[in-house]
Amino acid sequence: MTDALPQPCLAQLFSEARTHNAWFEGDVSDALLHEIVDLVKLAPTSANCSPARFLFVKSREAKEKLKPHLSEGNRDKTMKAPVCTIVGYDLDFYKHLPKLFPHADAKSWFEGNEAKIFDTAFRNGTLQGAYLIMAARALGLDCGPMSGFDNQGVDRDFFAGTNIKSNFLCSLGHGDASVLFPRSPRFSFDEMARIL
Repeated sequence: MTDALPQPCLAQLFSEARTHNAWFEGDVSDALLHEIVDLVKLAPTSANCSPARFLFVKSREAKEKLKPHLSEGNRDKTMKAPVCTIVGYDLDFYKHLPKLFPHADAKSWFEGNEAKIFDTAFRNGTLQGAYLIMAARALGLDCGPMSGFDNQGVDRDFFAGTNIKSNFLCSLGHGDASVLFPRSPRFSFDEMARIL
């Protein structure tokens, strides 16, 4: 039986964690990015399909390449973040199922079915993007997930020659909590859930 995490862990992952828009200077090491991905890849996806692809935009050159695709409200904060992750999903994920799900012919479930390919890639890639946020928080980083960018431009400049599509962005680093707004309201249990 698995024990519940202690309250400080739940606070770090959920109750005290916030979406950050301002960042302290400092590097996020490549080794830490590897640790994040090593955690993410262990979390569940349907048929272990693992369609998420993460592009960690870290160098000044790479950030300048991303900059024109950012909405005006996201530009400055993204450029100042130590890392901005492009969270994408690979529409060719099913071609890897013989390796990732070897006990069944799962590749044949998807071949020729573009709607099923998209739905599975987008759903599970989004799920893995959420795992990325939780893994980064668990390893001591703050996160700034966001939309507000030109997906087609990002796909053209960062995923050319592939069947990978961008989903959302997530900045990573150590956030400056002194500039956070108060937490926005949340639904009560009864407003968002039912027990049948």
